[in-house]
Amino acid sequence: QVQLVESGGGLVQPGGSLRLSCAASGSIFSINAMGWYRQAPGKERELVAVITSGGSTNYADSVKGRFTISRDNAKNTVYLQMNSLKPEDTAVYYCNGVLRLSVLGKWLDYWGQGTQVTVSS
Repeated sequence: QVQLVESGGGLVQPGGSLRLSCAASGSIFSINAMGWYRQAPGKERELVAVITSGGSTNYADSVKGRFTISRDNAKNTVYLQMNSLKPEDTAVYYCNGVLRLSVLGKWLDYWGQGTQVTVSS
């Protein structure tokens, strides 16, 4: 059974920083891309940042220059360093991983349970 478990959310003042972590565990053969998505109340889930197994990254325009995604392949963990946080960054942040459970298995999407990030004074 595969699990993606996020941590690091919380309440922070505007201009502050938070670091999210997401660890994938279980019978995983390999991991392709890992990423972070977020969903604010009344809005659709949106991509925040993604990183490939080779380290290539892509960011939403709204977070470029403020957020940094990284990963530790040895630990099957992805991180999101969030700086200069704004109230509009408030959302539930979800971790996503594209995983394969065997050498001939399909690449499948797995999601974490989400962690709340609230930016408010």
